Order: sequence, then C-alpha cells, then structure tokens
Amino acid sequence: MTLAVPTDDFDCQSCGACCSYSEDWPRFSLETDEELDLIPAEYVSADLGGMRCEDNRCSALDGKLGIHVGCRIYAVRPIVCRTCMPGDDECLMARHKLSQKVLL
Repeated sequence: MTLAVPTDDFDCQSCGACCSYSEDWPRFSLETDEELDLIPAEYVSADLGGMRCEDNRCSALDGKLGIHVGCRIYAVRPIVCRTCMPGDDECLMARHKLSQKVLL
C-alpha cells in the first residue's frame, strides 16, 4: 500500500524529518567502498554501518528542523538518502513520526 505520490509541494530544506526521525534509518547498503571512503569519518557511526546520529538526528544534518536545514555531505550522502524523495512513503513516515514527537 502506498501512502503518497511524490510531489513538489514538500520543501526538504525547510523540513529535515527524514534525517532526524531514527538513528537506524541512515544505514549503508549498496555503497561501494570507494563511495563510503568519501564520507568524512566524523559522520559515520561507530559500527561503520551507517551515519552517526545523536538523538535520532543524523550528525550531517545542519540547521533547525522545520525552519531551514541542509546536509553537510550532500554531494556524497548515502544511497538511502539519495533515494528518499519528497512525499514518498519514507518522507511521510518520517514527517508523521516527527510530528508525533513534537506533539508529546
């Protein structure tokens, strides 16, 4: 079941939900060793399996959630980050989880 159809109505640079809802999400999967070597070590988790996160937020995410954010390593970000599209299932799941956290 699809939750949404990708749309241009989502502004990623004023959101950041996909980069701040789970420390388990930004995992490495299909990257080559050469691609992983381009990611600065300070942004890689201790187990080398994904991005380092602090309180569910990717350490490469810069800025304030919901206001203005950006990726410090955008050009070399992991594949999972490249495939998350505005308005897709992952986007909506992250936005929903983040909105629930804000409401608590």
